[in-house]
Amino acid sequence: MSIEILFQKSEILHKYLSDLYQTAHILPWIPDNLVPQAFKELYTTSQLLQIAAEEIYQQNEELIKTRNLLEIEYQKYQNLFEFAPIAYILTNQQGIIKTANQTTSQLLNIPINFLVGKPIINFIPQEQHHNFYSQLVEISKSAEIKEILLPIQPRYDHCFDACLKVKSVINNQDRYQTLYWLIQRIYPHQSVEMKPIQNLTDLENNFSIHKYTKGENIPLHPQSIWYVKQGLVKLNTFSETGQEIITRLATTEMIFGSMMTSLQLYQATALVDVELVSIHIKQLNIFPSLKEMILDKIEQGLQQAEYFLFIAGQRKLETRLIYLLELLKQLIGEPVAAGTRLTFHLTHEDIANICGTSRVTITRLIGKLQQQGVICIDHKKHIIYKHKK
Repeated sequence: MSIEILFQKSEILHKYLSDLYQTAHILPWIPDNLVPQAFKELYTTSQLLQIAAEEIYQQNEELIKTRNLLEIEYQKYQNLFEFAPIAYILTNQQGIIKTANQTTSQLLNIPINFLVGKPIINFIPQEQHHNFYSQLVEISKSAEIKEILLPIQPRYDHCFDACLKVKSVINNQDRYQTLYWLIQRIYPHQSVEMKPIQNLTDLENNFSIHKYTKGENIPLHPQSIWYVKQGLVKLNTFSETGQEIITRLATTEMIFGSMMTSLQLYQATALVDVELVSIHIKQLNIFPSLKEMILDKIEQGLQQAEYFLFIAGQRKLETRLIYLLELLKQLIGEPVAAGTRLTFHLTHEDIANICGTSRVTITRLIGKLQQQGVICIDHKKHIIYKHKK
């Protein structure tokens, strides 16, 4: 029953009861004591009902006015959303598109009705999928606005670089998570307004962190560089006989990537759980200070590679092992009472691959150094390089 009908019926009922009540009092042959108390209460109740109906009617009118105003405001913001010059997309936590504006349709070269329900990853090149999924996980964990530089692949068109800004919003009622995306195309020689990168702390705070577990292979993209926030990564290739050759170790505040090598077969593996930051080469042009930091890190990597060559050139295996321990002491050492403890555990196989020998030989040499008092092994199997007497 509508509010209008309820109001009309309450008025009619009140009029009937009012007439009946008045008639009962003016008829001379009906004594006052014959008017039932229940009849009086019914009349009083009808008065209250009429008052309540009037109040409900007025409230309903106010609600209708408010709803009309909200609809006007909604349409205003909907028009701003639809015809904004920047691409806007709303997705769920998994990146499935819920809605998008006209600019998005033009940017991705696909009608809006075909966009809804599609994963946003459909418009990202295959080689960037792992990177995107890693970023998506990190975005869902934070309420801060994240900025990502990624290539975008429109339908039936050429790939282009873009700046993606995304924010995660959680509905307090059903805890449903929505991701709000802003996509801005980067044209050649054009920079994007992003947070300035002045030091390594800015780099770690303003870029998404990618996590890989021990033993996991880390994807290498030709247009990206990895910065190690935490952990230890081995970079290796293979000989013609299939033997692993470790070319470098990347630890905290070091960088690595496929663009830093000419080897055809090259891979990166997490020796422990690691946290990495992905830096696209386009960002080096956007942030001159970042380029300077990266150049310093490249120099650091070249010096380590040079030292690896120096180790490989030693004729005696025991000398190679000593020099390697000296390097590891600088890279991942921490002072303890007995000497310098290597914070990460390297297997005898890894040490053998760096030294260019077998695991059995390294096990024998490590045992020899223990007997000589040069090193010792703690309860977590970490090597402690003892102080020289």
